[in-house]
Amino acid sequence: MILAEEHSNILLPAPADLIWGTVAFVIVAIAIFKFAWPSFSKMLDERREKIEDGLAAADRALEQVAAERKTMANEREDALREAAIIRTTAQENAKDIIARAQQEATEESRRITEAAQAQIKADTEAAARHLRADVGAVASTLAGKIVGEQVKLDPSVNKSVVDSFLDQLEANAFAQGSRN
Repeated sequence: MILAEEHSNILLPAPADLIWGTVAFVIVAIAIFKFAWPSFSKMLDERREKIEDGLAAADRALEQVAAERKTMANEREDALREAAIIRTTAQENAKDIIARAQQEATEESRRITEAAQAQIKADTEAAARHLRADVGAVASTLAGKIVGEQVKLDPSVNKSVVDSFLDQLEANAFAQGSRN
């Protein structure tokens, strides 16, 4: 019971223990506050700064990525516009080349046709002259044989007689062709 009388409350320590415990706690708290707390605080500050620097770097990287995306989008749009301009120009050039080629082909065709028509006309006239001469000679020979003697006329008179005969034959052939 003696112990029980000295300590009336179980929850409260003895005053000597309470004083020495408090003094020890204060000494430990002062030592921690004086020696451990500054390094702990410094470590927390450094960690906070590293985290803030990392977040700032991440923000800068995001801004840089966004700027690069915007630049790439602008470059892509410029490239698409330029491609459209090139396509349009190429199509216009193709149309011009086709039109020019068609015009040249038309002119070449007209020139060839005109040359062919001129050649046909010249060949026709040459054939007509040759035919006239041949028919004239045959007609003179035939007329000489019919008459019994060879026609001895002046060649210019002979030619004029043959020409008038051939003109009459052409007129008769034309009249018969128009009837049919």
